[in-house]
Amino acid sequence: MDINIIDVKNLEHSFGDVKAVDGISFTVRKGEIFSFLGPNGAGKSTVINILTTLLKLQKGTAKVAGFDVAKEPEKVRESIGIVFQELTLDRDMTVREILEYHGRLYSMPKEERRRRTEELLRLVQLEGKGDTRTKYLSGGMKRRLEIARGLMTRPTVLFLDEPTIGLDPQTRIRIWDYIREINQQGTTIFLTTHYMDEADQLSDRISIIDHGKIITTGRSLELKNMLGKDLIYLESSDNRAAAELLRELDSVKDISEKPKGMVLMISGDGTRLLPKIMEMLTGRGIAITTVNLKKPSMDDVFVHYTGRELRDGGAEKMSSAIIRAGKR
Repeated sequence: MDINIIDVKNLEHSFGDVKAVDGISFTVRKGEIFSFLGPNGAGKSTVINILTTLLKLQKGTAKVAGFDVAKEPEKVRESIGIVFQELTLDRDMTVREILEYHGRLYSMPKEERRRRTEELLRLVQLEGKGDTRTKYLSGGMKRRLEIARGLMTRPTVLFLDEPTIGLDPQTRIRIWDYIREINQQGTTIFLTTHYMDEADQLSDRISIIDHGKIITTGRSLELKNMLGKDLIYLESSDNRAAAELLRELDSVKDISEKPKGMVLMISGDGTRLLPKIMEMLTGRGIAITTVNLKKPSMDDVFVHYTGRELRDGGAEKMSSAIIRAGKR
């Protein structure tokens, strides 16, 4: 039986007249990697900030590790680890001092702090950097150190807000490996990302979020299969007439019209259907100018459900600015 480690119902949050989170409900199961996939401004970081008690809950209910974020914030904080989107390391402290200090904040006994520090340095492959000041670390090393710091107290849930933003592809893949290993050791992971491949590769389940609303949730393969077995992108001399003809085919689940062409969602084998499509259209005097057959990707899923590519900007940048201002 699945146990929900996070339970959110009818959550809403606004910054002035801007509604950053618009009545969302979702659960995260114990032991899974759960991802919020969406663009900047979608509401991802706002939700994390509420669940980690950095933002006051305005409307709705939220429980983390069985504790109410509004009524039991201290219990919530004792149960979680956080890796923020922006780096928050003291530049003049050494790698080992960062971990030691975090352990002292949580009243960890000295011997436990020492043992846990060495364990984590090995986990994130920084054992040779223990006495190095953080200002001399690369961006990838700093991110690995932040993940280690988030794990110092053995949290029930680890929140990762855009953990690989700005990192090179090789470092991103190494961070993914660390996240998987952490999860295999029993820690539930709540991840926000705007990288399609990151959500696809890491997640047990994905919620696509945009404009403060959850649009759909499911396993990566489930979400892709909902679009069809294959996708055919097609441009022709008369796209409107072509779409009308192709909608008559049983194997065509849906057609999404694009500025220059259309995308056909195919329930069967696209390689078998494609010759029939070409024969049908050319037989009606419609010339095919471009055709492409591929399997559905997370990019296709996102565009299908949101109607747009990933974009920048929005209320979430406002929320980050408000949080930083509140810390001063």
